[in-house]
Parts: sequence; C-alpha cells; structure tokens
Amino acid sequence: MSSNRSGPQSASSTPAELPVLGAPVRERADAARNRIRVLEAAEALFAERGVDAVTMDDVAGAAGVGKGTLYRRFGDKGGLAMALLGERERELQERILTGPPPLGPGADPADRLGAFVEAYLDLLDRQLDLVLLSETATPGARFRTGAHALWRQHCRHLLDAGGAADAAIAADVLLAALAAEQVRHWRRDREIDAATLAESLVGLVRTWLR
Repeated sequence: MSSNRSGPQSASSTPAELPVLGAPVRERADAARNRIRVLEAAEALFAERGVDAVTMDDVAGAAGVGKGTLYRRFGDKGGLAMALLGERERELQERILTGPPPLGPGADPADRLGAFVEAYLDLLDRQLDLVLLSETATPGARFRTGAHALWRQHCRHLLDAGGAADAAIAADVLLAALAAEQVRHWRRDREIDAATLAESLVGLVRTWLR
C-alpha cells in the first residue's frame, strides 16, 4: 500500500467527506414536546409488543396526542420508525466522525471497517424490527435514506484507502450483507449468534483489502 493510502489521516472520514445526518429541524416548543412524547411512547410500545403489533392509534393514545397530529407529523408507521432510528443513526455517525479509534479517525482502513461492521450489527441487534420496517416501507426505501448514503460513502472511502479493487461495488456488497432482512434471516432463521456473524463479515471485508 502506498504511503498516501495508509495511516490515520487517509483512514479518517471527515464531515466534508460524508453526507452528515443533521439534527432535528428547529420547531416550536410545544411541537418539540409532542415529538418527544410520541417517540418515547413508540419506542416503549415497540419494545413491549413488537413493531407489527403496535398501531399508530396505540402510539397516539400512549403519547396523548391526536391521531391527526401523529399522521401529519410522521405519515405512517414507517415514517415513525425512521424518526426513531434517526436518533440512533446520528449517535453512530458522531462516533464515526469524532469518536475514538478504531471506529473513529486514527485507525487503519481495515480496522475502521471492521469496527463499523461490528457497530452497525450492534445497532441492528437493538433495533432490527425498526430498521426492517424503515427499509421496506416502500420499494427502494432503503436506498433513499440519508443514513444509507452516509454508510455507503464511509465504507467506499475506507475500502478505497485500503486498496480494494473496486471500492464502490465492494461497499454495495458489504451493505447488502448488512440489510436488515438479510441480518434477520441469519440471526433468527439460521440462529447465527451476533459475535460469529460479525467475525465472518469482518473476515470477508479484510480479504478485499491489500
């Protein structure tokens, strides 16, 4: 690997290189309070009953807001799931951009990619049903999210820095393996534990790097 493709500087992804996931839009104080109540109620209900068993009416009742308000703000249950996920995705983005290595800047590309795979699988382990709902709400929904663009550019940058032959295709292949439906099949249908799955995917990624 040549000197300009290795080391902490080339392995870091700066805000200028990534499509940053922004903070929530500025809103009135009462609207902000309603939003927080809705998200907290939805998160609690999803954890208690499972996403499929919870309706928008359930969330509106638990949050103490009108059904019309809920639908205008979030559209449908997929939109509500995406709003919840946005909080977790911003947390992961912060760790990628400014957190300690190996997930954050300062480690070599292979280690950063491995750390990303492990961190993203951890996010899926905690929010799998929500991610699945948001990714399948409409055809192609997964590819239209800002988070997918962020993860793809981050992986492509690190794969390129690590010497992958075709970083763009490799990034797409990696993210296809991290699709919620695929991970659900591995974890729930084939009963592959999280540690084994992470080890296998990280090992695959390392074979792409020189």
